[in-house]
Amino acid sequence: MYIRLLLLVISLNLCAQNEYPKDYFKAPLDIRLNLSGSFGELRSNHFHTGLDFKTNQKENLNVYAAADGYVSRIKISSYGYGKAIYITHPNGYTTVYGHLNQGSGKIQDYIKKAHYKEKAFEIELFLKPDELVVKQGEVIALSGNTGGSGGPHLHFEIRDTKSEKPINPLLFGFDALIKDTKEPVVSTLMAYPIGDNSIVNKSQEPLAINYTKQPDGTYTTDKVLVNGAVGFGINAYDMFDFNYNKNGTYQVQSFLNGKQSFNYEFNTFAFDESRYINALLDYPRFKKTGVRIQRLFMSNPYPLSIVKSDKNNGIVVVKPNISNTYRIEVRDYNNNKVVINIPIQYAAAVAETPSKVIKTPYFLKANNDNMYKKDNMSVFVEEGTFYEDFYVNFDVKEDTLTFHDGSVAVHKNFKVTIDDNSLTEEQKKKTFIASLDGKSKRYNSTKVKDSTFTAYTKNLGKFFLAQDTTAPKVRPVNISEGKSLNAQSSIDFTISDDLSGISSYNGYINGNWILFDYDYKKARITYDFDGQFLKDGRNEFKLEVTDNVGNSTIFETHFFRNAK
Repeated sequence: MYIRLLLLVISLNLCAQNEYPKDYFKAPLDIRLNLSGSFGELRSNHFHTGLDFKTNQKENLNVYAAADGYVSRIKISSYGYGKAIYITHPNGYTTVYGHLNQGSGKIQDYIKKAHYKEKAFEIELFLKPDELVVKQGEVIALSGNTGGSGGPHLHFEIRDTKSEKPINPLLFGFDALIKDTKEPVVSTLMAYPIGDNSIVNKSQEPLAINYTKQPDGTYTTDKVLVNGAVGFGINAYDMFDFNYNKNGTYQVQSFLNGKQSFNYEFNTFAFDESRYINALLDYPRFKKTGVRIQRLFMSNPYPLSIVKSDKNNGIVVVKPNISNTYRIEVRDYNNNKVVINIPIQYAAAVAETPSKVIKTPYFLKANNDNMYKKDNMSVFVEEGTFYEDFYVNFDVKEDTLTFHDGSVAVHKNFKVTIDDNSLTEEQKKKTFIASLDGKSKRYNSTKVKDSTFTAYTKNLGKFFLAQDTTAPKVRPVNISEGKSLNAQSSIDFTISDDLSGISSYNGYINGNWILFDYDYKKARITYDFDGQFLKDGRNEFKLEVTDNVGNSTIFETHFFRNAK
């Protein structure tokens, strides 16, 4: 019986390891694959959902279909993935190619027609299986740096077509194309007193723990002295061969006295749970220092599917006369790992470093609805908006509402309401709820009904009513009145708005709408001459740029260019 059970377990493990096809997808680039970003890597408000392949600091490299299939979705955006193509394959998976410069051949023709049909740069298209069929190895696009990209690269994903969950491409055999012999690095180890009365190494505040390397390659700390309960956190990264990028880790596990306490690994997750990264992190420390400490415990459990924990949610409750051994293992996909051993002992100490928590009259309970109101201003917080309970700094003074600060992570929008019956109807059209971003005003999308202004936002801080009566700024880069543009391949402008931000931009040649690409990183729009709508000789040009409260700037001129 024991042998049968053992064989069954081995068989199940092998099936789990071989669940994904290893040789179905080919590389989307024909250069050596070097990573600038790994699956599950910790990013701003989300986990990274694919692999970022370097493109040798260049744009316009050929991007190939990873397998046979059809283009099922095309999304062109100024932000996020920028220009992205989705290919659905008959084996139940979809590949995604992001930050592209443009599509290739028939795909680019399809995209261009859609732009002009919708008269918009930002478009999202869903295609039928017989519209754009592609073969494995077919060039589908040219690589780029569009959207939220910080430099030229290709973002590549594999998703389950039915659930749309992203899956780690290394599970599909891409690990064989990316050499990794380096073990992960833990750069910081933190201990967290859990609960108002807990003390760790005579501190009620989180503190760094030193560790030293042992002859066997593992790391060990001095005894951690605890009165109450403690949790641990790490800052860790992984490195691949042939590059120096600090990428995300694949798996982090902790063990208490040999039993698993907390664990997560990046195989797959859902998009709608990705923002729980802010619950996993020591968010206040991240906002203050930029360092992402991954907490290996949950003081208030959150539904992140990659996390598995014991009944204490990774928290170690320390009792007198009982010693504990805590172990952290950080592993990459190729099974390179680093191990830290932490001896824990009870100590009835007095705190030399007291808690810095500031108690206010307003205590927010994360699992409840919360309402805060003073004078003509209010904030409504729905349950689940925050990850943990905390004391809120709430006040209204001199027409400004203060609702805490950015040191606390927000999971979903809360509602800010301001009443003002002193404004005329014309003034209301230009008025919105602003918040402070440093010393600058930040626009929040605002609705007004009668005298009540309402905004939904994730931005904590100070709120007040502001007005924007200034039109956007439009600066021509390479066009002027009566200029001959025969030697140029494009018309370029920089556009900006000092307060409410750009809402729309539309260009016209001889009364016909033309396509301007928008690069928000450079605040530049570009029209590439394609022969459409041009006349030999004089051509009339118009550009209209509008901000979020309806202020517009119109630039009109004429230029000379041959139609061909």
